[in-house]
Amino acid sequence: MKLSEQQQSKQQSILSQARQVSEQGPFQPNWESLKQFQVPEWYERAKFGIFIHWGLFAVPAFHNEWYSRNMYQEGTPEWKHHAETFGPHTDFGYKDFIPMFKAEKFNADQWADLFVKSGARYVIPVAEHHDGFQMYGSELSEWNAVQMGPRKDIIAELGAAARARGLKFGVSSHRAEHWWFFDGGRKFPSDVQDPAFESFYGPAAPGPEDHHDPALAPPDAAYLDDWLARTCELADKYEPDIVYFDWWIQQHAFEPYLQQFASYYYNLGAERKQPVAINYKYKSFPEGTAIYDVERGQLKGIREPFWQTDTAVSYNSWCYVKEQHYKPVEDIVSDLVDIVSKNGSLLLNIGPKADGTLPDEEIAMLETIGEWLSLNGEAIYDSKHWTIYGEGPTAVPDGAFSDGKRDKFTHKDIRFTVQDHVLYAITLRNPGAEDIVIESLGEAAGLFKQDIARIDRLGWDGDVQWERGQDALTIRGVETEGVLPVVFRITPA
Repeated sequence: MKLSEQQQSKQQSILSQARQVSEQGPFQPNWESLKQFQVPEWYERAKFGIFIHWGLFAVPAFHNEWYSRNMYQEGTPEWKHHAETFGPHTDFGYKDFIPMFKAEKFNADQWADLFVKSGARYVIPVAEHHDGFQMYGSELSEWNAVQMGPRKDIIAELGAAARARGLKFGVSSHRAEHWWFFDGGRKFPSDVQDPAFESFYGPAAPGPEDHHDPALAPPDAAYLDDWLARTCELADKYEPDIVYFDWWIQQHAFEPYLQQFASYYYNLGAERKQPVAINYKYKSFPEGTAIYDVERGQLKGIREPFWQTDTAVSYNSWCYVKEQHYKPVEDIVSDLVDIVSKNGSLLLNIGPKADGTLPDEEIAMLETIGEWLSLNGEAIYDSKHWTIYGEGPTAVPDGAFSDGKRDKFTHKDIRFTVQDHVLYAITLRNPGAEDIVIESLGEAAGLFKQDIARIDRLGWDGDVQWERGQDALTIRGVETEGVLPVVFRITPA
């Protein structure tokens, strides 16, 4: 990596501090010590957060957030679109979107107000995506939103606005993938090959044809030092409650650096009396040292310990693009319920426009989710999973990248949560006037051993009629509008 003398000095200072904090705190840079990690209580209670993919890729707003890579991959739609729209890659490269990324209408307070209205309890913006443009002020690179483009510290402003409203605040680092992200620009004439921009485009080492293929040349020590210093700078400067990592840190070369960062970050949290957490994917961290995250997918059953799904409001992109394939909001709410019933949390991504405004469709979706949570939140927030997650005919594929691969949930798909000895039964679609038949709550099933004192339908003032037999609990239908999940509070005698 090409660093100025001042940046090199700062990097060495950060790395020295990281080693010192690791040696002196309760967490040492090894997996055995890091198993002391405990999931923050606030995280297990929160259940719902907002993820934000915002950066230079919002300027072309074409295809998805991987525009920065794919515009240098010959023959791709992005490559063709770029040449036709902006000209030759030697004359107009990805760096040239920076002056166009002005964020002139960005208002952190308005965003945070919407997040509160949505019912979210935590917020995680992407601090640096694979493209290498930092959305915060950094002493390790000039390619950041304070010195270029918006000339604002987006992370600082969002963090202040979120915390002022009682939201927990995290940051997401996708820096690891930058090692190879611009490799296509080496294969034909482009500005990636210009030494003047080496500090932005990075090594552009040979990358994978399939971006989940781990079989690549590992990053060198200089790059790994840079990765660690940048990540420690984020943890120290913005004091995040969560640090989220994308998948490529699973490379073996990152392992000692992950240990070093985790011990540094957890020790900072201990020193500040701040319960903090790291999100990881696949097998990047051993069980019990951080919080497992499933990208664009769910799990078949209950998982111990606590886990998280991150997914987007659209199927085709994490960032703002002009042609979005949005998910139905009822599917998002149903997924939230399914995930919570299995001891998880939903981190839902939105994609702001380049000017800092949020698409109307995404505002409406967040408001709808918030309205549902305002009526039904007692079954979600602070809840725990029950003996079983639920029942029903719709199979949920297990693992990452299963968005859209299952059938639609129905009112016969039931999920359970519990809080203060009260059981909540949630139909993943509004049953309308149809009866709800819950076999798991029949007397013969033996799962809910208490007698039932009463059943209430959240958000509805009428009396719920029900009957419990050997084979099932039957809740009589009530004609209501809409398709969103319906929650029944089952109070034991």
